[in-house]
Amino acid sequence: MKQKHIYKSALLVSALALSLAACKKDWLKPKPLSFYEPGVALSDVQGMYSALTSCERNMRHEFFGDGSPILTEIIQSDVAVEGTTDKAGPQMDMDISLLPDADLNNVNTTRVGWYWYEGYKGIKYANSVIARIDNAQFTSEEERNAVLGAAYFQRAYRYFKLTHQFGDVPYIGDEISEPKYDFYSYDRWTILEQMKKDLEFAYQWVPDNVDRGRTSKSACGVLLMKICMVLGDFDRAITIGKEIVAAHPLMKQRFTSNRNKPNTNLMFDLHSVEAKLDMSNTEGLMYVVAYPEVTGSDRIQSMRNAVPFWNSGSVITPDGRTGTNVTPAADETDPTMDLNKTYGRGIGRLRSTWYFTNDIWRADKEANDMRGIHNRDSWKRMEDLRYNHPNLKTGSSPSPWYGKNLVKPASMSVEDTIRCWYPWPHYKVFVPDPLQTQWAGGETPWYIYRSAEVYLLLAECYYWKGQPAEAAVALNEVRTRAGAEPLTAADINIGEILDERARELYYEENRHIELVRISYIYARTGKSCEVFGGRVYKLENLSGPGGTNANVKQMGINFWYDWVVTKNNFYNKGVKHKWAEYKISVHHILWPVPSTVITTNIKGVINQNIGYPGAENNVPPLRVEVQ
Repeated sequence: MKQKHIYKSALLVSALALSLAACKKDWLKPKPLSFYEPGVALSDVQGMYSALTSCERNMRHEFFGDGSPILTEIIQSDVAVEGTTDKAGPQMDMDISLLPDADLNNVNTTRVGWYWYEGYKGIKYANSVIARIDNAQFTSEEERNAVLGAAYFQRAYRYFKLTHQFGDVPYIGDEISEPKYDFYSYDRWTILEQMKKDLEFAYQWVPDNVDRGRTSKSACGVLLMKICMVLGDFDRAITIGKEIVAAHPLMKQRFTSNRNKPNTNLMFDLHSVEAKLDMSNTEGLMYVVAYPEVTGSDRIQSMRNAVPFWNSGSVITPDGRTGTNVTPAADETDPTMDLNKTYGRGIGRLRSTWYFTNDIWRADKEANDMRGIHNRDSWKRMEDLRYNHPNLKTGSSPSPWYGKNLVKPASMSVEDTIRCWYPWPHYKVFVPDPLQTQWAGGETPWYIYRSAEVYLLLAECYYWKGQPAEAAVALNEVRTRAGAEPLTAADINIGEILDERARELYYEENRHIELVRISYIYARTGKSCEVFGGRVYKLENLSGPGGTNANVKQMGINFWYDWVVTKNNFYNKGVKHKWAEYKISVHHILWPVPSTVITTNIKGVINQNIGYPGAENNVPPLRVEVQ
């Protein structure tokens, strides 16, 4: 298929753009094998898009691989916690894990630092295109502006994340061509004002009909909606959202080759590899790409991350024998007894919470929801798996438990209960991995934005505007497609909207960022929060009172903290195992700037966030002069 070759062709173009000119008589003279000269590489549309490919490739890294960065975003929220309970270090006690001098970029600790470093790497790539846009040759103004708009999107995509993860951050609006040690933090609001202006341009000029993995008009629109909402321009966000869903309707009928497979449904179709390759899929607005059996692709490893560690030796039969194995018995003819290929070989890094696995799936309103735990095809429980260890069948003393459904051992430890025994949304995280012995999650495109999220953003806009009936209509577009009961205006509150986001966007959205975004809107608008008895938040103390090691655990300071400690059944509830206790504090709404970023910036001042050591050295942030 055409879209499978995006990155192959882009890399080829890059190689050509960076090569020395041939067909000259001096070609025999010794020359470097290769070098990067932006003035040459970024001289035409092909070179520009090759530079943007670097941005798009880095977007993929957030979602792919073992311990991928997206897990940190999900863990710092209401829907999941870190499940790796066999050692100290993983992000459980945030008072320890989230310190500026901690190991902030490691699959075995946290990926907070990844978002900082990779965010600015993406900004660098985008700025190289923006700065040189008028030095390149284009066939038309439309072609030039489409490239510039795509670069604006890539820069805004990073700044939207950075300002919701780290608050006031350095603003870099130009290409940097030499070492620089005088960065300063900038006011997040003026950064977002500049991003809003840039995205208005991008939304006007970037085309919608693009290859998988490229920036689309609708992707620009979704990001523009979110920034408009943070800045209080809900009417503009609504206008954009309506335009997007009119052009990109939800997929409401079964499609792809999976539609005739037993024990599947529309949600399986929508989240299958086939759906993300299907050019008739109107719902997908932007993807990161990794194509099966294509050189340069990557593995999502969603099953390794999100599926329980069922192969742990702690999963034993009631008569005390090891119950499961990656490789089934050699003479087994039932394919479902191959747990590895039926469910994926998980290690339980991403341990879902009671809120996500039970609270949001009500027995009345979500009883027939294809996305939910009441649907035994879409969701799987440990009790759905069957004992398959070959020794239970063919050993010297066969066990009567072979082939029977798992039973939770009464003596299972806290550590193993957390990591090895919880339900999960099989339809969302299962990705075939046929080239591997252990199926962790294979190569597939992955959604960044879908029309379903646009409906949820529209509903939220109406909520902020005090129009619950309109909010219910928008939510019901998503709900009724999935088989849930429709809501009424009386049902609408911020909790209902966040519940619906959790149902629809698990392992897709930056859950922490979205909660922080809502926290900022509450604090900036002064709107009372009905789910917390009319509580009102303020910008002035969003991160709490500050002070070194100020691990404040007080309700009423910011919405993120209140929501997470209320909904997440781990944080601040006394849940502990032999390595750590699950804790968060008010100031963890924003993450620590890595200490080395601050100490190596010897001629400037990058502020530390309130509540972390070093914040006492902060200076007032600069302001972006919106261009």
